[in-house]
Amino acid sequence: MLGLKRGTVYLSGHDPLWDAAAQQTIQVLKCVLGEAAADIQHVGSTSIRGIKAKPIIDLAVGVRDYEAVMAKREALGKEGIVFRFDERPEQLLFVMGDFAQDTRTHHIHVVLFESPEWENYLLFRNYLNGNAAAAKEYEAVKEQLATAYPRDREAYTAEKGQTVVKLLEEACRFKK
Repeated sequence: MLGLKRGTVYLSGHDPLWDAAAQQTIQVLKCVLGEAAADIQHVGSTSIRGIKAKPIIDLAVGVRDYEAVMAKREALGKEGIVFRFDERPEQLLFVMGDFAQDTRTHHIHVVLFESPEWENYLLFRNYLNGNAAAAKEYEAVKEQLATAYPRDREAYTAEKGQTVVKLLEEACRFKK
């Protein structure tokens, strides 16, 4: 099952179909964005094998020019990919889902290619996929927070951020 009502928190057991859904969306993005996208990667918890995650696919789109992506907003909209907000220089956010039901299935994070944000998305995913103990630590924190904040995704995300920072620091040390 894919999708979650906006603002809520629910974790599902890892589903191998998440990667297939991510790859399908990556192909759509490549067709629409063309050369505007330097690279597109499946990131976030659904990309980490064996851990529970909110059933929302996170994709990172690495670009060299935000304006080239913004010029494609209408074409993206025709594919059900809707612009949500602009946090430049950090990122643009697009979402997919059943908007009538206020459900999101995908978060598409557009960031500058090879920026710290881009590198952190990949480093975090790769570190957790290569370190089962770190992945399980992350999963345990997520389970605790999902229980504490089932209807407050902002609080869940904010508190989870502390663990993300810690694991990114570990990943940086491991990488060196």
